[in-house]
Amino acid sequence: MTARIGVVTFPGSLDDRDAQRAVRLAGAEAVALWHADADLHGVDAVVLPGGFSYGDYLRCGAIARFSPVMTEVVAAARRGLPVLGICNGFQILCEAHLLPGALIRNDHQHFICRDQQLRVVNNATAWTRELSAGDVITIPLKNGEGGYVADDATLRRLEEEGQVVFRYEGGNPNGSLHDIAGVTNERGNVVGLMPHPEHAVEPGFGPDMADAPRSGTDGLGLFTSAVRALVSA
Repeated sequence: MTARIGVVTFPGSLDDRDAQRAVRLAGAEAVALWHADADLHGVDAVVLPGGFSYGDYLRCGAIARFSPVMTEVVAAARRGLPVLGICNGFQILCEAHLLPGALIRNDHQHFICRDQQLRVVNNATAWTRELSAGDVITIPLKNGEGGYVADDATLRRLEEEGQVVFRYEGGNPNGSLHDIAGVTNERGNVVGLMPHPEHAVEPGFGPDMADAPRSGTDGLGLFTSAVRALVSA
């Protein structure tokens, strides 16, 4: 069985092709999905890529949340379909209430683009099973509205229920509360993170850090995690 993972393209998406390539490198078939699709075409998982969906008007992800494809994504995610939201995709998942919290303007008010260390906190999700809890991985970060916020009760629940998936390591780049870089839903099938694993899937093209566990390919594990889980299901 070859897993089929859909990658949604919204008007303004920038990283959909990169996400498709990451899916193929992980051993799955990448299926292009369009924002106006009212059908997920039988995919086994979905990736919402980074970019500026609908120009980031109103709030980042606020318009994309109402696109026809998201009606299908929300319904499928609630049935257990694995869904990964990267950067703008993370913002869309929060706007769609598939993940708690919200992403706001970076506390320093500037766009940031750099290689970023992340500590793996939860490796029991559909997208992190190939990673090890406690590992520090290095993948690119690029955002202007990447500050993760939530009320105190939500933050407490995330911490107590193990729903924090990644934390920023080596300095908080955007003011995210509790250094949160990525979270999951209670079921563990939906994950959102602000940094870009799809830009760290090939040696020589991703971050080349001496202390990275898999230099240049630290992001690939998110995609192979989903593929292997789907193939073995």
